[in-house]
Amino acid sequence: MAVLEVLVYPDQRLTEISRPVEKFNESLLRFIADLEATMSAGPPSVGIAAPQVGRFERIVLIDVSCKPKIKNHGRLILINPKITDKDGSVVGREGCLSVPDYTGNVARWERIEVQALDKSGNPHVYNMEDFESRAVQHEMDHLDGLLFLDRLVSRRDGLFRRKVYGEKSSKTDS
Repeated sequence: MAVLEVLVYPDQRLTEISRPVEKFNESLLRFIADLEATMSAGPPSVGIAAPQVGRFERIVLIDVSCKPKIKNHGRLILINPKITDKDGSVVGREGCLSVPDYTGNVARWERIEVQALDKSGNPHVYNMEDFESRAVQHEMDHLDGLLFLDRLVSRRDGLFRRKVYGEKSSKTDS
């Protein structure tokens, strides 16, 4: 497993739209292992998306199980994820491995239903809420070339300089 370089804003590659995964093979499994190693090696985060390391395929890793008392599905590999249902709206603070110096307030759907394939190509449906829902939406934005900066509730007072990256918090860092 290799730790991959994380692209950092304002790298223009972060605005690229990712293509669907079509081949489920050893190459995909090796990349997923590298993506997991990258997520584990960096500052604490609950997710990472393939475009953040320069691979423009629709692959997202999520694991919010490190947050106590948060309802979740554990560690997930979501390939070609699609939101098929959504409800509610809530504003929360987010951070990102690709925007290491800032956090910001972003409105997200409170509850979502996501259809995705696993690393073997098998379909799954997940009903997510609250923090897990936020983390998945954040990572899925990367697949469409968006950062949390593109979704700030206010450009004037919704962006905050991060004091120390990696400090313990309840923010979504992905």
